[in-house]
Amino acid sequence: MGITELAVAMNHLPHSDPDTSRAIHPACAMDFVPREVLRAVQLERLKKTVRRAYTNVPFYRRKFDELGIVPEDIGSLEDVVRLPMTVKNDLRDNYPFGLFARPMEDIVRLHASSGTTGKPIVVAYTKSDLETWSEVMLRTFAAVGLGENDIIQNSYGYGLFTGGLGAHYGAERLGATVIPTSGGNTDRQIMILRDFGVTAICCTPSYFLHLIERAAELGVEMRRLPLRAGIFGAEPWSENMRRRIEDETGIKAYDIYGLSEIIGPGVASEDLTQDGLYIFEDHFYPEIVDPQTGDPVPEGETGELVLTTLSKQAMPMIRYRTRDITRFLTEPSPSGRTLRRIARISHRSDDMFIIRGVNVFPSQVETALLAVEGTLPHYQIVLRRARGLDEMEVRVEVTSGVFSDKVRELEELRRKLMRAVEGVIGMRAEVVLVEPHTIARSEGKARRVLDLRSET
Repeated sequence: MGITELAVAMNHLPHSDPDTSRAIHPACAMDFVPREVLRAVQLERLKKTVRRAYTNVPFYRRKFDELGIVPEDIGSLEDVVRLPMTVKNDLRDNYPFGLFARPMEDIVRLHASSGTTGKPIVVAYTKSDLETWSEVMLRTFAAVGLGENDIIQNSYGYGLFTGGLGAHYGAERLGATVIPTSGGNTDRQIMILRDFGVTAICCTPSYFLHLIERAAELGVEMRRLPLRAGIFGAEPWSENMRRRIEDETGIKAYDIYGLSEIIGPGVASEDLTQDGLYIFEDHFYPEIVDPQTGDPVPEGETGELVLTTLSKQAMPMIRYRTRDITRFLTEPSPSGRTLRRIARISHRSDDMFIIRGVNVFPSQVETALLAVEGTLPHYQIVLRRARGLDEMEVRVEVTSGVFSDKVRELEELRRKLMRAVEGVIGMRAEVVLVEPHTIARSEGKARRVLDLRSET
């Protein structure tokens, strides 16, 4: 943020959060500026980004030339729809460094996806990009009420994955104490939660559920710990899962959003109101489009999130199709923020599987399962093909008390779950009840779907 932008932003910064009377961190100043000021910043940065990409990235120059446009054609934010879209395969096709807009001597860090299904996605950062990344993660933590007196256990994975280091440097810039536990070694994670006075934890929501479960086995009562906030991301999760986490631990569970192709974690975050995720629009320009046509959808309707980086130097992304499905929230912000809000990511368009002509998303199944009392938030969907027909089985863990009950009661629970799933997805699925700890736990993103149809 430039000096002029910062000065304007500080003039509009409230002294405290309207809902909590908690002092607002100065780094959050841009969250509250008038929309006309924000749009002026966005337009200036968009023009520079388009010029940078066109001049320095052959891929984008070809895309522009195919559409018959040049950077000078972008005179307003509304002109963004004239720009070409970018998809994940474009990053793979230009592996490893083909989308870099700066020479290698300016690149100070590289991250990459695991590359388990082909060439990995490589992303690059200049020193300026790392400053931006730390800033948006600082704003993420500050938005949910964390500060310099907090002790943050960072259980996102460190290494090529962007989650760990992104959260780490943002928390340090906040002035908090950071414990870089990374993922795994669950018993040690719980020991640190108990012994180090941890007040906030960063990890995937599915891994935190595993921590809750293991802590109970070790006799550690999560509600008696100083822990008061969880900053959860890297995978879609439902409102029912949030309630389960908060009810069992007494913490506040906050949703954050990001992706490596754009910057990593820090693209959007909830605040203390837990009422939608605010996109840090001074750095990322959002659109919602129809997943099939790519055309903008009417305001407030559900579609695919498309993002354009506005300040990324090393590797600008123009109209990147995230495949994440959400919508803009049009109601006034309860906290007074002027940034655009999106609803929590309900699913990814590429997570969808088709069975007997029905489109199904794992998040739909999760919502149905967790609405029924007696289930645990651990499940797996198994897809098979028998006698030429696709079959769907949902394996779900139930509490130990329920599993030890009478067979008749177990059967009634199973039927209730089958009706709940059918009511949500519109087709019948077999439900199998399993004992606690039957389904494998993940230290990162949970694997919800096991598709065996190609093997049968």
